[in-house]
Amino acid sequence: MLDILRDRRSIRKYKDVKIDEQIIDQLKEAALRSPSSRGVNPWRLLFITDKDMLEVLSRAKQSGSGFLKGASLGVVVIARNEESDVWIEDCSIASIILQLTGQSLGLGSCWIQIRNRKHNDSQTSEDYIRKALDLPEGSKVECMIAFGYPDEIKQPHPKSELEYGKILES
Repeated sequence: MLDILRDRRSIRKYKDVKIDEQIIDQLKEAALRSPSSRGVNPWRLLFITDKDMLEVLSRAKQSGSGFLKGASLGVVVIARNEESDVWIEDCSIASIILQLTGQSLGLGSCWIQIRNRKHNDSQTSEDYIRKALDLPEGSKVECMIAFGYPDEIKQPHPKSELEYGKILES
């Protein structure tokens, strides 16, 4: 696990290579095994490989989502907030489980924050995605995650640069 964590970086450039369905199935299984408060599992996960839809979703934010159009897979992480008062935390846990699993399978990924972000001056990113995907009213969009085979190389962050000062001793 430490090797996966050491090597994982936010990848925003992807090769134009389709992700095998078996790998996508492993990502789905990993997400469904994610821990959740009281086992409620309030998240819903949309796995999107359609290039046209990835292009539409890549415009969800004013900046920081454009690279989704070059991904082979996008996962939209949504929830029904009435199912759990900690849906944000549960969606975040499922998201990082997806990213770490992707890393272990040779995929690069990058988180795209959606909740509390703007599509433009008059529409939230969440509303834009809800409309684009025809999601039910009341659906809350936490994030999207871009996946693909990396077309860039990023070195791990050196251990010497880790912020050990944020580890508090009692």
